[in-house]
Amino acid sequence: MKVSFASEPLPNSGVLVFVLPEVGKLSSLVSSFDKTTKGQVKRAIKVSGFTGKKGEELTLIEPHGTKITRLILVGLGASDKANLTVLKDVGGIVAKQVETIAEKVSVSIQPFGRGRYPPEEAVTQFALGAMLRSYRFDKYLTKKNKDKLPILKTLIIHSENSSKIRQMFKRQAAIVDGVFLTRNLVTEPANILYPAEFAFRVKKELKKLGVKVSILTEKDMKKHSMGALLGVAQGSSREARLVVMEWDGLEGKSKRNDKPLAFIGKGVCFDTGGISLKPAGGMEDMKWDMGGAGVVAGLIKTLALRKSKTHAIGAIGLVENMPDGNAQRPGDIVKSMSGQTIEVLNTDAEGRLVLCDVLHYVNKKYKPKFLVDLATLTGAIIISLGYERAGLFSNNDELAKNLLKSGEATGEKLWRLPLGEEYDKLIDSDIADIKNISGGRGAGSITAAQFLARFVGETPWAHLDIAGVTWSKKDTATVPKGGTAYGVQLLEYLIKQYYE
Repeated sequence: MKVSFASEPLPNSGVLVFVLPEVGKLSSLVSSFDKTTKGQVKRAIKVSGFTGKKGEELTLIEPHGTKITRLILVGLGASDKANLTVLKDVGGIVAKQVETIAEKVSVSIQPFGRGRYPPEEAVTQFALGAMLRSYRFDKYLTKKNKDKLPILKTLIIHSENSSKIRQMFKRQAAIVDGVFLTRNLVTEPANILYPAEFAFRVKKELKKLGVKVSILTEKDMKKHSMGALLGVAQGSSREARLVVMEWDGLEGKSKRNDKPLAFIGKGVCFDTGGISLKPAGGMEDMKWDMGGAGVVAGLIKTLALRKSKTHAIGAIGLVENMPDGNAQRPGDIVKSMSGQTIEVLNTDAEGRLVLCDVLHYVNKKYKPKFLVDLATLTGAIIISLGYERAGLFSNNDELAKNLLKSGEATGEKLWRLPLGEEYDKLIDSDIADIKNISGGRGAGSITAAQFLARFVGETPWAHLDIAGVTWSKKDTATVPKGGTAYGVQLLEYLIKQYYE
């Protein structure tokens, strides 16, 4: 689906959507349209009990005096609560409601929210929501099944200052492209998207946008003594990869002494649990255990597309965790790139083993301003927070505060959980420097984060445990069920608002 922007007049045929605030006075535009229908719109509102609550819908077929085939009223909700996240949600709701009605649909967005934020921003958020909801992953469907897909191709949004909105939407369009890249990667089956293929796709997708992409093979990683990451990969016939993506939007500026912003993603392309084998039920979901890596790739694409004035590093450790005769065993001890030795008590706690080497590598080589890692790391975070928020752990209050604010602004919400010495000692090993699980049932997400904290030194760092928000088993306003790409909007906003 494409989104375009146009000013008035509204079309006099086809499908038309009006977005109306809750229990609000009809705008002059809607009132003028209603005169053409001889009051049919107002009568329909009164008879149906339509109040304009968020997502509420009222449809009129061929309203009197017009050539409009279908007029749809969609509720925005209370005007005083119509923040940018609500507007984005309503955009998604509208896109979903009209996707099977016509190939082209026109939407009228009134200048609501004036005084709280520019009306143009409201429209771009609505359009962003509509685009995000239009995502489809249909490459493996046969022609017969593809015929059943939605038919909407173009959503035309009518509003004041359409030319300005068109310019402003370039940023949102870049976000959409980044989100869609992430969703595509996360949705691919593991027999198609294994580490080498993942690395190949990222390089192909980003290099043409001006991103410098470096790929480390297992031979390269052995030279760097990445024993923790390679230990996870040794049970698979598919070789591991480490991909580093560098977007330098400050390139060429004289006398700069910038420290790059660094984003690290867990990329376990399939996770059987290794020798600590997972139960069969639901194991197919583990194709998206590389969700953090997908988000980092999508974020870097967004930054490159919108020519972000920043210097950002994205690094992803790509492995498969498989249980063959060469697989890592519970009780093995591996040596990480940092020199710390790790007792592997559970091979299904593999993500932290991948991340610790990538974190250390990026920290040592690039000396970043901060490190943010994303990982589908623990089932325990789902027990704690469900599927509504990701867990946030950090050694830096300013970074944590900026992330929390960015989450509220984008709707990709976070909840900060504690770190501390009392948790850190739970992962002390008797025969190595550290063990990869505590061995107890409590504080699983915290001890996982505490493990990662030992590999970042004094660098400001935040860990986002996205296990509960990477995949959705139901539709939401802006996300069809499946891969969510949670984190792309959050981190793009963080960079734009606080570090660009």
